Amino acid sequence: MNTTLLAFVVLYLLVTMGIGMYAGTRIKNTADFAVAGRSLPLVMVITTTFATWFGAETVMGIPAKFVQGGLNAVIEDPFGASMCLVLVGAFFAARLYKMNLLTIGDFYRERFGKGVEIFCSIAIILSYLGWVAAQITALGLVFTILSGGELTPAQGMTIGTVLVLVYVLIGGMLAVAWTDFIQMIVLVVGLSLIAVLAADQAGGADKVLALASEQNWFKILPEHTVNGWVWFVAAAITMMFGSIPQQDVFQRVMAAKDAETARKGAMIGGFSYLLFAFVPMFIVASSLIIMPAQTKDLLANDAQQVLPTLILTHMPFIAQIFFFGALVSAIKSTSSATLLAPSTSFVENILRNIKPGMSDRQVLLSLRITIFVFTALVLLYAIQMQGTSIYELVSAAYQVPLVGAFVPLVAGLYWKRATTQGAVLSIVLGIGTLAVFTFHAPWGEAFPGQLAGLLTAIGGMLAGSLGPQLIRDHHHKHHDTVIAGSTASKA
Repeated sequence: MNTTLLAFVVLYLLVTMGIGMYAGTRIKNTADFAVAGRSLPLVMVITTTFATWFGAETVMGIPAKFVQGGLNAVIEDPFGASMCLVLVGAFFAARLYKMNLLTIGDFYRERFGKGVEIFCSIAIILSYLGWVAAQITALGLVFTILSGGELTPAQGMTIGTVLVLVYVLIGGMLAVAWTDFIQMIVLVVGLSLIAVLAADQAGGADKVLALASEQNWFKILPEHTVNGWVWFVAAAITMMFGSIPQQDVFQRVMAAKDAETARKGAMIGGFSYLLFAFVPMFIVASSLIIMPAQTKDLLANDAQQVLPTLILTHMPFIAQIFFFGALVSAIKSTSSATLLAPSTSFVENILRNIKPGMSDRQVLLSLRITIFVFTALVLLYAIQMQGTSIYELVSAAYQVPLVGAFVPLVAGLYWKRATTQGAVLSIVLGIGTLAVFTFHAPWGEAFPGQLAGLLTAIGGMLAGSLGPQLIRDHHHKHHDTVIAGSTASKA
């Protein structure tokens, strides 16, 4: 067991927990808890949106996929994920900010009514199971590695989850924003230091880039066939579009001090994420030069272990402290927000419909109880899903909001003729199609279910919104024709 390193990591966790708890002393009402009182400056909006995506999969999942299949294998994340934030900033942030909403579900209620609000909120909440489970899985992996196997993954998951849960329960979005700011500094400094050390040990950055070029890792486009492009597009849009109607993204944008800060913060955060996501990829690529035999063995058996193994066996102690500090920062920043987001959606968009008339104090208490319950459920889910890759847990999470919530959001904001019937039909067809393709293997293997679901969701919105209007227009035209004929015959 690396006792000293483990002690440093635990101390770091306790310090950030203390900062989050201090932020909790400034919580006065639900708006403070859910959207940090809409008070964050640009630099904090950038760090907190950047932190939305920079989680366990960015440090361990994406690099493993990259060295196995190149940029084409990671089109979903970081490319799709980063462009999600850019699109949010360009087309959604300012419009939604000016509506002064507490959750993304509030938009669906105001535009389409309570039924759509509840259905979309459920779809969004369910998507967080895999996302948060990925972060908890990574926390378990960190504690298992640092304890030399004396802590099981399940024990590690439990310890890490409790340490994150405490400050989220007390401080809400304000605690998340404050700790994100510190954790992103640690992450950027730590991973940059390790990238420099890794390049030096590999004989220079040019050697690593030459290896990547030789292995054809820079190839991003698919085979020029219909099938190749269909699966490529499906992978790209899963997080690019499916993450837009997400409460964690919404909360970070709505926590800005004004609409322009919300717009700029999301876009800069997205581009920053894409740029910095290449750093862990570079480090793992360098490991194939530094420890070729061991890296190939790990890639064949457990690719997520490559980076931690490189750090523990080939880096100085100070670099180890920075790496695990950076890794824990990435995990905590993402898991804290993804525990808060679905809980806020549940209380605001489901519980308040079941129990209307709750006071602000009751809502705040309900939020904290819901966070605790949701965290316990996700911890159990993560323990049950042991063995599933972190990258797969994350990528699967966004298919449901893609087919169930994205189309009503876009149509509701940008198409005046969108109706409640259109939104309902879009949700039903989108989720229904995804379910069929998921559970009927031949269809799911022949065509990506999330793309099929998105196409039927668009069709449902068009048919549900325009169909009744066309029928009414036809009825009125027929009615007018009958009246005109009657009048003519009398004449």
